[in-house]
Amino acid sequence: MASAVCARFLLQRSTQGFLFSSRAAPAFSSPFLSRAHRLGPSDDELYQRTTVSVMQKEPGSGAMIHSYSSRGFNIDGNKVFGPCAVLPPAILQWNVGSYKDITEESVSLFHMLEPRIEILVLGTGARVERIDPSVLALLKRKGIAVEVQDTPNACATFNFLTNERRVAAAGLIPPSISTALELKEE
Repeated sequence: MASAVCARFLLQRSTQGFLFSSRAAPAFSSPFLSRAHRLGPSDDELYQRTTVSVMQKEPGSGAMIHSYSSRGFNIDGNKVFGPCAVLPPAILQWNVGSYKDITEESVSLFHMLEPRIEILVLGTGARVERIDPSVLALLKRKGIAVEVQDTPNACATFNFLTNERRVAAAGLIPPSISTALELKEE
């Protein structure tokens, strides 16, 4: 009788998403399910497991950039800190510090995508900056049109292209803090 009650309780808990193992009793005492346990390199494959969240539920709609600041971007309600690459299926941290770091290697992720993107919008910060001509030549050879703009305009251009259902990607560097409107006392 006690085992039937326990089995019913475990079955009820498993339908609510609490049971993670086929072995009911040890699952609740597992160190992996304890909040205090931190996974380390000696633990199995759970240490470096990657999770994916579907950002757009509606098929065919792309990511939209809602706002930007000197710290990062708000893309579909997701706060992204620092430079980012906005791709048709995902948002990634982009390992560039300034427009000088936009190299053939740093844009390689844009031309390796499938399906191939039509246009890449590069936001170079608070001002339009000159990109290395070899980078632009590489993207042209790969069949990708490039639009280089300051980040505020690049965000607007990317949103427009996405709204037009174009296969577009963006490489965005947050604009630096503007001091144009500061009052100076003399």
